[in-house]
Amino acid sequence: MISDKDFEKIKKQAKKYPGITIRSKSSIQIAFNYKGIWHRVTLKYEATPSGLKAAVGKRASIIKAISDGTFDYAKEFPNSKHAAKYGDTCNITIEEALNKRLQWVHAKREYSTFKDYKNSILNHLIPEFGCLTLSELKVRHITSWLESKIDIVEGTSISIKRAKNLLTPLRAIFKRALSDELIKENPLDKLPDLEDILGENKSEYFVDPFDSDEQQLLLDEMKNQQIRNIYQFAFATGLRPSELIEVKWGDVNWNSKTIAISRAKVRKRVKCPKTNSGNRTIKLMSPAIEALKSQKALTFLQGEHIFHNPFSGTPWDTPDQLRKRAWLPAIRKSGLCYRNPYQTRHTYASTLLTAGEDPMWVAHQMGHKDWGVIRRVYGKWIDNMRPDAGSKAEMYLQSIAQGLHQTTVSS
Repeated sequence: MISDKDFEKIKKQAKKYPGITIRSKSSIQIAFNYKGIWHRVTLKYEATPSGLKAAVGKRASIIKAISDGTFDYAKEFPNSKHAAKYGDTCNITIEEALNKRLQWVHAKREYSTFKDYKNSILNHLIPEFGCLTLSELKVRHITSWLESKIDIVEGTSISIKRAKNLLTPLRAIFKRALSDELIKENPLDKLPDLEDILGENKSEYFVDPFDSDEQQLLLDEMKNQQIRNIYQFAFATGLRPSELIEVKWGDVNWNSKTIAISRAKVRKRVKCPKTNSGNRTIKLMSPAIEALKSQKALTFLQGEHIFHNPFSGTPWDTPDQLRKRAWLPAIRKSGLCYRNPYQTRHTYASTLLTAGEDPMWVAHQMGHKDWGVIRRVYGKWIDNMRPDAGSKAEMYLQSIAQGLHQTTVSS
C-alpha cells in the first residue's frame, strides 16, 4: 500500500493532467465529454506513478475514439448505469438484479412479503431467467414460461393472482433498470394481459360460496365447540383467515356490536393491513354475536386472543394450521366438495349483496378501498342468485308505458 507521503505526492502530479482526479489510494477518476455530457468514471487503479500513467493513457484513448467516432460506451463500461443509454447491451444478469432486490425487500418490507419474494425469486424466476442479462429478456420468454403452467389435458393453469405474485419481483427490477437507464425498454410493459395468456376464465378470485344448507351441514360436523365458533364467526364476518386467528377480546365492542380489525397473522408473525382500508370496524350480526358469547366461556380468561387451538390450548399459529386441523376434517365428514376456507369470506359478501345491502358498505366491511372488487368479483353471481333482479326496473318501465298509452288514448 502506498504511503501517505507518496499519496500526497501523486495527487499533486495528477493535477498536471486535465480530466484526472485521484479519488483514493486505490482509485483514480477520469473525466471526458461524450455527446455533450461530461462523464466521470472511477477506475480501480492504484495511486502510483504506473497507475497514474495508465489512467492518463485510458483517458487519451477514449478521447481519440470519441474523435474518430468509434467509441462504444457500453462496451468500454458495461456495468455503468449509462451503458444502455449509449449501447444495446447491459451485462447485468437477471439473477444479480433479483438477488439485489431480495436484499432490499428483506431490509424494507414485512417478513411475509420477504418470504413470498424469496420463494418467487429462488424457486421460479432465477431458475427460469437468471442466466439472461437484463437486455436479453424478451416478452416471448415470459409468455412461454407462463404458458408452460397450463395443463392442456386438465384444462387448468395457475391463477391470475398467483401469476401476478410470481412476476412482481421481475417487474420491480425491470422498472428500476429502466429508470436507471440500464435498458432502453421494459419487456413487461409489452406483456399481454394475463387473462389472454392463461385463459379468460382464470379470475383473480374464484368464488364458490356456501348456501345456507351447506353452511349448516358443515357447522354440524364441527363437534368441537371452539372450531364451530370460529367458523360460525367467519361465515358471519367475512374475515380473512389470517385476520380471524389474530382477533382479540379487546377488539370487541359489546355495546355497539362491532369488532375492530387492525391485524393479521401470517407465517406466525403479526402484521398490519397493507392498505388503510384494511383497518376497519365490522358490524357484528346475530350469528357472530352468538359465536362470541359461546367462545367467551371458553377463552375469555385464557388470554387476549378470542380463538384458540383446542388441541393445544393456545392461539392458532397460522391460517394453514387452522385449515388442516379444523376445516379439512369437517369438509371430509360433511361430504361436501372441497372448498378452501377463504370461501367463508366469499359467502359473507355474497350473502350481504343478495340481501340487497349497499355495495359500498359491503366493500367497507370486507376491507376494500372501493366497491370495484365487489362489482368485478360478485356482480354476475349476484344477478344469478336474485330471481327478482330487474323486477323494480320492470315495474317502473311498465308504469311509464301505461302513462304513455293513456296520453295517446286521451289525445
